[in-house]
Amino acid sequence: MNTVQELDLSGLHILDGGMATELEARGCDLSGPLWSAHVLDSSPETVAAVHREYLEAGADCLLTASYQISAEGYAELGRTAAEAADALRSSVALAEAVRREYQAGNPRKVWIGASLGPYGAALHNGAEYHGNYDCSFDALVGFHSRRLAVLAETSADFVAFETIPSLQEARAIVAALRHWPALPASLSFACKDAEHVVHGESLAACAQLLDQEDQIIAIGVNCTAPRFILPLIGELTRSTEKRILVYPNSGELWDPERRAWTRAGRPHEFGRLARLWREAGAQWIGGCCRTGPQEIREIAKVWRG
Repeated sequence: MNTVQELDLSGLHILDGGMATELEARGCDLSGPLWSAHVLDSSPETVAAVHREYLEAGADCLLTASYQISAEGYAELGRTAAEAADALRSSVALAEAVRREYQAGNPRKVWIGASLGPYGAALHNGAEYHGNYDCSFDALVGFHSRRLAVLAETSADFVAFETIPSLQEARAIVAALRHWPALPASLSFACKDAEHVVHGESLAACAQLLDQEDQIIAIGVNCTAPRFILPLIGELTRSTEKRILVYPNSGELWDPERRAWTRAGRPHEFGRLARLWREAGAQWIGGCCRTGPQEIREIAKVWRG
């Protein structure tokens, strides 16, 4: 992995969209606790096809299908820490293979962000949507450190921490990153309204914490309703000099008990919203849950006309 000093991010503006949405559209069963990681095991060619479609839609960056992978999550299913580490490596290698194939016919630069979900994602109970964990700060640091130890040796361009629910977990991630002081990382929060992350702290306080960290290359918001994104960008622009990234979900709500999305329908005019977000200061824009290649095409039109 490149160091923070070596990483050239010029030209990176368009993130990809939801992975699970597109896997389900291709008939994959995501009902298990590992979500997309199940498909990484059973049908890696399908994950590759989704990556490829996002590049063709205009994405500059692929986020790996590794959000749900951790030794703790695998242990719950009777699988080993070594298998979890292999899955992390495989997710990056798969994205790298798709990038290499794509660039054989298209010189456009493409980045790979190694996706890592919060501790709550390993609990398989929706805890990432509130951040109320029954664990110590040191345990949080250890959880993130174990995955970083694996990804630091891969070809990913940076680590993308996603759907972080709290200031406390952000602090734990910063502490874990210090074991690899040259490792670049982005960090995005899940927010419950126009000012606060889902655990209750202000997004501004979270951004101010990260603004002082050299390893953090971008700060933002993901898996949050589109209607909150514009004011949240305002909170970020007042709180950090880092790049600002936003990739909202469709605006639907996730029911962790039913393991299903409610309120069908995707947001209209995603391109119009992306233009507003760009004008407000967002530098990386993409989509999260229940968004797909169509939304990424609309974002690409905003950046590339």
